[in-house]
Amino acid sequence: MYGRTARAAAARLLAHRSPWASEDSAAAGLKRVPLGTFPWEPHAPTRHASRCLLLSTCTSGGGVRSMSQTTLDPGESKKFEALANKWWNEQGEFSALHAMNDLRVPFVRDNLLNVHGGRQAGRPLSGLRILDVGCGGGLLTEPLGRLGADVTGIDPVEDSVRTAELHSSFDPVLRERVRYRVCTLEELAEEEAEAFDAIVASELVEHLLDVDFFIGCCHRALKPGGALFITTINKTNVSYALGIVVAENILRIVPRGTHDWEKFVTPEDLERALEASGFQVKSIRGMLFNPLSGSWSWVQSTAVNYALYAVKQNEELRGDGAETPGDRKEQEEARGTGDSRNSGPGHG
Repeated sequence: MYGRTARAAAARLLAHRSPWASEDSAAAGLKRVPLGTFPWEPHAPTRHASRCLLLSTCTSGGGVRSMSQTTLDPGESKKFEALANKWWNEQGEFSALHAMNDLRVPFVRDNLLNVHGGRQAGRPLSGLRILDVGCGGGLLTEPLGRLGADVTGIDPVEDSVRTAELHSSFDPVLRERVRYRVCTLEELAEEEAEAFDAIVASELVEHLLDVDFFIGCCHRALKPGGALFITTINKTNVSYALGIVVAENILRIVPRGTHDWEKFVTPEDLERALEASGFQVKSIRGMLFNPLSGSWSWVQSTAVNYALYAVKQNEELRGDGAETPGDRKEQEEARGTGDSRNSGPGHG
């Protein structure tokens, strides 16, 4: 009785719409395949909102690739090997990631268009090379390809890549624009240094052991002026309460043990790490998931989830890296983030 009451109370809490929520969540480039497309889709799906994870380098074998230096605990990748064939079940473990495309696809598209402009009608990202790190089954890779980009998705879990390849094979357009590799970021960055116009890393950072190393690999793979897009979870009391206590233990919309609060990263810490590696952060926006409606909204607060957009600076423009208080104020005003980003632990 108490458990049902607690779950109902938590559901009412999360169902309350934030006064900061935006009504605009439409996304271009999205195309969904009905359930039943794949024979392995479960009949009684559960829900899970995490993404496949990345190791720093790999060997030539199959399965999860690993080496002595890694960016995340290999044990976390093991959790997702069993889920590799479930990526395209929209009511299953990855339902929240399907819904997140309504925010993250326009976030990537619009920021790239602000820099590059529309290339062709119906294919606004035509001519751009995008790397989807930890692509899983291709949930984000595909809509970016439909927008005209040349997209490479990489993942260390071979079964996830096979699922992504099979799903994209049903669309002739994607066969021309999307390719996948059982590979890791470090390996690809060595092979294709400064080759990509943009990198997306969605719901990945919160699982990494070495964020600085990961950012360095992103910097190496991007062209000068290239864009980096990250979505992740803040490290606050609120994110612990909602993301772990409520989501995993009360509502059980995420399997227990999915997240480790100690690996969550605040926007401030992530921004400092990015700037130390030669990036300039352009935008940080808060996101909120409603488990009852299954939808995401943009919000002013970054206390739980947030999206970040940064640009790799040209080396000749970086100088000595010094920054004046005026520079910092001008950047914050341009991002329009204000005090909403001051939501580290204890600021709840």
